[in-house]
Amino acid sequence: MKNPRALHQFVGRTCSITGVGSYVPERILTNADLEKMVETTDEWITSRTGIKERRIAAANEFTSDLATKAARRAMEMAGVTAEQIDLIIVASITPDMPFPNTACLVQQKIGARRIPSFDIEAACSGFIYALEVGQQFIASRTFETVLVIGAEKLSSITNWKDRNTCVLFGDGAGAAILQHRPGANGLLTSVLGADGSKAGLLSMPGGGSACPASPTTVADGLHFLRMDGKETFKNAVQAMCGAATEALQRCELTIDQIKYVIPHQANRRIIDAVGERLNAKPEQVFINLHKYGNTSAASVAIALDEAVREGKLQRGELILIVAFGAGLTWGAAIIEW
Repeated sequence: MKNPRALHQFVGRTCSITGVGSYVPERILTNADLEKMVETTDEWITSRTGIKERRIAAANEFTSDLATKAARRAMEMAGVTAEQIDLIIVASITPDMPFPNTACLVQQKIGARRIPSFDIEAACSGFIYALEVGQQFIASRTFETVLVIGAEKLSSITNWKDRNTCVLFGDGAGAAILQHRPGANGLLTSVLGADGSKAGLLSMPGGGSACPASPTTVADGLHFLRMDGKETFKNAVQAMCGAATEALQRCELTIDQIKYVIPHQANRRIIDAVGERLNAKPEQVFINLHKYGNTSAASVAIALDEAVREGKLQRGELILIVAFGAGLTWGAAIIEW
């Protein structure tokens, strides 16, 4: 394997994940519940997506609330206080509001003070994008401790009358604390990409400067997410496999050296196709899709937290995380745990 330090823009400190945490709302929406809401069946949903249930946030529970609870759990694992955090980055497509950013709201809720806090938006790839942004600050010695969060309340932009999309999405948040850990390689490499020519495959048209909110946009359902399922599936498999393969090649690793592949939890068919193309063994691929559905930017982070807390990862083992989302965006990263 190449010297991991040479894989980063900055020569200097490595960046490790020293704590992870996640949170999902209490309310469970099962496939049986959806059978009462739209024309669908448990068999149809399960066979096409692999999803059995998803979590739905309460009406008074917002993205910043989900993010804050995940952040506190990551802070606890890392043994970090709010006063020690130097930067907060939140990845989300469902912020509490257009502005101020959700990271500032999390800053206030965890009791951090006057530290830089900002959001990024790369849809389902957001957590991997945020990891790469955060590690740059650690590697350059700008900051000592960075809090990275992927959080979504997708139920707020889901059209519950559209059976093709409402069965897919859930709410939740995952967080990671980034720090330099002496003697550890941490984040070895990240591969990020995007293709704006395919932005129309997965989008929410209403609410921005191109389509400001109005009675007409609300009536036309433009404030709900829309997706071309077939094209999204095809592009997702290609992009995720390409990014994952490039990440492995950069580090001169084979898939057999990876303890776990943690893919974006969007669709079981996508996950299986990616695993097969990477020649990963079934037991190498971590899946919790059946419990939570697609939680967008929170997806990989929640799965990583579960893998850690279930004792599936030991220090020094290698993991490959990979995701794909609207934009179109994609990303992969290899991490020495």
